[in-house]
Amino acid sequence: MLSTGLLIIRLVIGLSFVAHGAQKLFGWFGGYGPKGTGQFFESIGIKPGVAMAVLAGLGEFLGGAFFALGLLTPIGGILIAGTMLVAILKVHGANGFWASNNGYELNLVLLAVAVGVALSGPGQYALDAILFP
Repeated sequence: MLSTGLLIIRLVIGLSFVAHGAQKLFGWFGGYGPKGTGQFFESIGIKPGVAMAVLAGLGEFLGGAFFALGLLTPIGGILIAGTMLVAILKVHGANGFWASNNGYELNLVLLAVAVGVALSGPGQYALDAILFP
């Protein structure tokens, strides 16, 4: 049962991050691609915007893919946690805790899930369990 629970968590969180990364990298799913995301990043002081948008998109896309697959799970968790830490520090932190005020509530939850799974392991339904028994 534990491995099934971890699989559900990894798939939901990981695939959500893959989609967010695809928004930044490719403009998919209603995203703005590197140029549009880069303009937003520049507006909040993250420079150079396009390069940082690509790095953020890669962190989310690759971190989410690793996390969902249970492949190199600690690395996937670190990539997800890192993007959430930057989101808290640069975007949401000043707005307080509550997501209803654009605060960091959700980012902190996602960061905790990523770190928790990275530290505890992905469970038996993961590529890590097959490749690194």
